Amino acid sequence: MTATDLGLPTLQGGLDLVPHTDEPQKAKEYKSDQEVRWCPGCGDYVVLNTVQSFLPTLGLKRENIVFVSGIGCSSRFPYYLNTYGMHSIHGRAPAIATGLATTRPDLSVWVVTGDGDALSIGGNHLIHALRRNINIKILLFNNRIYGLTKGQYSPTSEPGKVTKSTPMGSVDTPFNPVSLALGAEATFVARALDSDKAGLTEVLTAAAQHRGSAIVEIYQNCPIFNDGAFDVLKDKDEAAQRIIPLRAGEPIRFGREGEYGVTTTGWGGFEVGKVSEIGEDNLVVHDPSIPDTAYAFALSRIGDQHLNHTPTGIFRQVQRPTYDDQARAQVEDARTAKGPNLQSLLTGKDTWTVVG
Repeated sequence: MTATDLGLPTLQGGLDLVPHTDEPQKAKEYKSDQEVRWCPGCGDYVVLNTVQSFLPTLGLKRENIVFVSGIGCSSRFPYYLNTYGMHSIHGRAPAIATGLATTRPDLSVWVVTGDGDALSIGGNHLIHALRRNINIKILLFNNRIYGLTKGQYSPTSEPGKVTKSTPMGSVDTPFNPVSLALGAEATFVARALDSDKAGLTEVLTAAAQHRGSAIVEIYQNCPIFNDGAFDVLKDKDEAAQRIIPLRAGEPIRFGREGEYGVTTTGWGGFEVGKVSEIGEDNLVVHDPSIPDTAYAFALSRIGDQHLNHTPTGIFRQVQRPTYDDQARAQVEDARTAKGPNLQSLLTGKDTWTVVG
């Protein structure tokens, strides 16, 4: 079913209703007057710089951009961006952003959250925002630790993780945020590294232009409480053997000379092997537009917590009607009497008179 079938406007991207400006913008215009305060070496600095450099390319008016955050180190973002913003409640940023996106289609709404904020206390809000396909963009900073509260294990910490709250090692099974998002039917799912400015900019641009829920997991280093968690993906020699770049329309292969690739298994999953053994014709050609989430989900299961193989880029990018578009259409129908009359709903047959 298309937007036209539902009587909704046909929109090509997530920025169609947001006012644009013809005046060139620069990164410095998106820097607020607040002192940026994170621990030295924190990956948040790199992500902030990338976002400040990326936002001018959208050509939007700054007053029509909103960043909503929850609680955590990453949640200081709204203070450091010269846009509208709100530092909200622990885990509830997606709920607040849902209200904004539904009532204000002229806004580009972004959520900044962390693995603890989004996947622990905010787990329900996250999955339902994705399920409903709200037109919001969620940046999930994953450092596999609770940083702001000083180093407890988080929903993405690896099994056996020794922290202040798990002195004998975590016995939890961690979330895979990309798999979780795909299970919630998110229409846009991607992953990037904090240190990869080009790759992060690419997925952020695609997320901004997507109409519907978009979530980008960002591997982000916490130098104080979980330093080096992603070092194997940042070392040149190691990264070439571990990072699997996903590029739409291209065979999935990696390695210094592209000597490794991804092929299908007998049960519908994927496995990694040498191209010389797999064969060029048996490599999977990446297609994030496949409607069934099974394909992207199988990609998200490549590798494990040890980061032996880590796909990055866009896993899924499909179109379906958004909750906010449909909700506004219903309100408009009620206002113009095309649908049920609001007064008749309030005073209809399902009313009772209570006598003393």
